[in-house]
Amino acid sequence: MKSPRNDSSMLHPSAEVLPYGFWPSDWSAEAAAAASRDFAELRAGQGGLFWIEYDPAEGRCSLWFWQAGHARCLTPAGYSVRSRVYEYGGGAFCLTGQGLAFVNEADQQIYLQTQADPEATSLPAALTECPGCRYGDLQYDPKGEAVIALEESSEDNGIVHRLVAFTLSDGARRILVEGADFYSSPMLAPDGRRLAWIEWDRPEQPWTSTRLCVAERQADGGWGAVKCVAGGAGGESLQQPRFTEHGQLICLSDRLGYWQPWAEVDGAWALHSLIAAESEATRNFDCAPAPWQLGTSSYVPLADGGLLMTHMVDGYGWLFEHGAGGEQQLASAFSRCRQLTADATHLFCIAGATQRAPAVLAIDRANGSVRVLAGGATPLAAPQVSCPQPMRFPTGNGETAHAFFYTPRNTNCRGEHGTLPPLVVFIHGGPTSACYPVFDPRIQFWTQRGFAVVDVNYRGSSGFGRAYRQRLREQWGVVDVEDACQAARALAQQGAIDPQRVFIRGSSAGGYTALSALVATDRFRGGASLYGVSDPLALRRVTHKFEGDYLDWLIGDPQRVPERFRERAPLHNAERIAAPVLFLQGGQDAVVLPEQTESMVAALQRRGVEVQYRLYPDERHGFRQAANLADALERELRFYQGLL
Repeated sequence: MKSPRNDSSMLHPSAEVLPYGFWPSDWSAEAAAAASRDFAELRAGQGGLFWIEYDPAEGRCSLWFWQAGHARCLTPAGYSVRSRVYEYGGGAFCLTGQGLAFVNEADQQIYLQTQADPEATSLPAALTECPGCRYGDLQYDPKGEAVIALEESSEDNGIVHRLVAFTLSDGARRILVEGADFYSSPMLAPDGRRLAWIEWDRPEQPWTSTRLCVAERQADGGWGAVKCVAGGAGGESLQQPRFTEHGQLICLSDRLGYWQPWAEVDGAWALHSLIAAESEATRNFDCAPAPWQLGTSSYVPLADGGLLMTHMVDGYGWLFEHGAGGEQQLASAFSRCRQLTADATHLFCIAGATQRAPAVLAIDRANGSVRVLAGGATPLAAPQVSCPQPMRFPTGNGETAHAFFYTPRNTNCRGEHGTLPPLVVFIHGGPTSACYPVFDPRIQFWTQRGFAVVDVNYRGSSGFGRAYRQRLREQWGVVDVEDACQAARALAQQGAIDPQRVFIRGSSAGGYTALSALVATDRFRGGASLYGVSDPLALRRVTHKFEGDYLDWLIGDPQRVPERFRERAPLHNAERIAAPVLFLQGGQDAVVLPEQTESMVAALQRRGVEVQYRLYPDERHGFRQAANLADALERELRFYQGLL
């Protein structure tokens, strides 16, 4: 690992000398919560650009439309554009011939909305009235004048998923495809004659093994026999099917080790020619993250035969255009680009950077110039921002893991001579997910106060190829914990942090890793679990269908290795935790139930371990309300400061 960069030369000469961890800052918890604004699901069309915007101050998601240099909100008060299919949602709106269709968060039904008149006051009209169903992954079918959707139906025999279509004129429902356990990504060919989608069956996850399927439209408007184009033999994950304007089918596959575009060529399935033309050394990158959410767009086939796509390299998500003349990097000032779309004159994406809040970008196709359409603010002055330093560090089995390191950064303060800063180890959720080198208001909250932070992409994270992602198989609570410890050890060996003052924290699956690390070692001075898993077997009994077999993949079949679930459960190893722990939990969490967290709290309290617990009654799995986000940060800060 390279030695962490020393930023002391950037300090103001009059910087006050104060203990690390106790630096005052104007970057308040409220400011950090407000800076959590984000964007999702870009769609180019109808003469402009549409996106979903999440505003923590409002606690809802709204649709926005940008046209001719002006953006306006389309979502009336009382509505929020968010799907909950598979619990993580996505694909919450699509453009139609008359306006748009969207999923309303409160009832999970599909609504139609016209938006041609900016002054229109008519409310959205319900297209569906199916109280036992939730919808997502919306796709407009102009030939059938219908909205295609992924339906999640609660029925007597359990949760059933299928692809359906609702006619716009009368809401009539037609089942398109059913029989598989899961579906995603319905996509129509430009001429409307072919429908492609992704499907998979239990016990697989969408990032382990899926199938790409197609069907032909029949004369009566229905769809013919299902044909599996790729993935029938298992062992590869396919995602994001797309059609070119000439009807060629493309899809991301990881059969060669990385999610990259493959295409139908003369009836065969082959690596896309623009990728195959590159050397093997330069094409070893993922084009997409793990498909936790529906509606992801990590690449776009362009009208000239080129591809707009992301390159995920060492945790970065660079944007590239591939064409006959080779590849060209775009928007190079942004370190993570996602949700790509395009029109005749511009390329669009949501982008993150080390010193900017998330932004909606328009990139001129003629000259590559970049324009920020929304977001992109610099909440902190550049000298105040702690920028991520990429790390590669040795870990178990002679392997290498990845992380981003952030030094304490506050131009008004500096640490006491001869002391080193405390470290907060960030563990991302998922666990098959990732962290990225972008402006994270929470991380800046810590570095502003004199803490160092290491954000770990442990083995099992996505964005580093299939083999790295598969390292969590039956190893959850082992390799992720080892990597968290090794990241802290590497920084201590470099003299970058105080090894006696290391904390670990995580949300959801990251909370499980944090608790498991506190069980496994006394390296950590304390920890925090935000709606984290403490009893995997209990979670397995109540978890939703989408993750119904995930824990068996992460830990093992409890019928085959029953002892492993107990060995890996922080709840059943509470006697091995001596460090103080903070627990933060949502009262309406349907993934990690409050009872699970409260059992862990009680187990530690019985042993006399210092524990703090805060329940947020109105929050679900992942805090969204600005006041609660700020309160959680303040509580965590006070908790750690009390242990320094």
